[in-house]
This record gives sequence, structure tokens and C-alpha cells, in this order.
Amino acid sequence: MGSDHYFSASPSSPEQFRRLRVTLAGRELEVVTAGGVFSPDRLDAGTSVLLANTPAPPAGGNFLDLGSGWGPITLSLALDAPHATVWAVDVNERALDLVRQNAERLGLTNVNAVRPEDVPDGIAFRTIRSNPPIRVGKNELHGMLEHWIPRLAERSDGWFVVQRNLGSDSLQRWLAATFTSGFSVHRAATGRGYRVLRVRRHGSPPSEPIDVIADAL
Repeated sequence: MGSDHYFSASPSSPEQFRRLRVTLAGRELEVVTAGGVFSPDRLDAGTSVLLANTPAPPAGGNFLDLGSGWGPITLSLALDAPHATVWAVDVNERALDLVRQNAERLGLTNVNAVRPEDVPDGIAFRTIRSNPPIRVGKNELHGMLEHWIPRLAERSDGWFVVQRNLGSDSLQRWLAATFTSGFSVHRAATGRGYRVLRVRRHGSPPSEPIDVIADAL
């Protein structure tokens, strides 16, 4: 990839399109990936952990996949909730094009693959699912989460997977310290060196606290 990163806006490395067989939403599928995006050769281990340790999404509403890459989280959400609208958000234009191609290949019409600034301001999300781009740096990552987590709808959850040796525990502490009023933060699952962090936005009146035992997925 040379000087490219998967969070580059316009990767200069060759696309090198490839076909990949994956299991998403319980289905064996063929998708298209390419160089210059995150994990083009396989379903990333962290994404696998996230998909295995999150509940079925709500039946409808707006969902957010933050840092979509070629789209495994987006495609899973869109397959599981055909009446929802899934917003695949990434700064990498090549990744967004792959999401669009894969959604079209699978006949999914409920996917919007866009840059962050192209998500309308008034939308609140029934769920956020994300394997966030940790390598963008702490300040950039924190700014991104401070922007998107408050856009959770009331009584809704954000789910984030982070590798333990890349700072999952410190990120959990930061989330708990940053999102205090009306939110709660919990480690929902661990697996293969990853943590799944759950951020709940409570409603008014407040929803029930997260049950640690029931939610240890």
C-alpha cells in the first residue's frame, strides 16, 4: 500500500479487486474487496468478534456503521433488518464504492454509503455498530466518537470492538468518563484478544441499567 492507510480518503495504491467468500447474517456470500481498504483479504477478527457478540438489530430505523471498510457490518445489518436504513460511513472513497457494489450484488436497497459530512444532521440512530479505526490516533478517534455517540436515539445502544493491546480498556475508561449524563458504558464481551464495548443512551424516564450478567454475550 505504500504510504496509503485504510483511512486515506483516496488511496493511490492499485485497487487489485478480489472476490471473497464470507459468512454474514448466517449466509454464505461472495463479496468484492480491493487493496487500499481495511482487511481486504478476509473478514477481520475484530469484526468477527463484534458480529458474533451483538444482538439482532431493531426491525427498523436508521443504523450507523462507523468506519465501514468494504462493508461486512453494514451488509450484516442490512440483511438482518431489511426495513431499516443502514448508513455506512467512511472517509475512504474506495471503501464506500465497495460497499455500494456489494450492496448491489446482494440486492440490498437499504444501504447509504457516504462520507461523514454527508449524513443529514437530523438523523438519530437506533444502533451504532463499529470496528473503529484505532490507528487514526487517540485525538482523532475521541473526536469521532464524541461526534457520533450523542446521535444515538434514546434507549439505543452503540457497540464497538477494540483489540485489547490497542487500548480497549483505556478507551472504555474514557467512554465512561466522557459520556456520563444519560449514558452507561459496559464491556459486553471478550474474545480472541478483543473487547466489545456497549454504550447505551438511556431514555426519559431512564431505561434500566445494563445487566452485567444478562449482557455478557
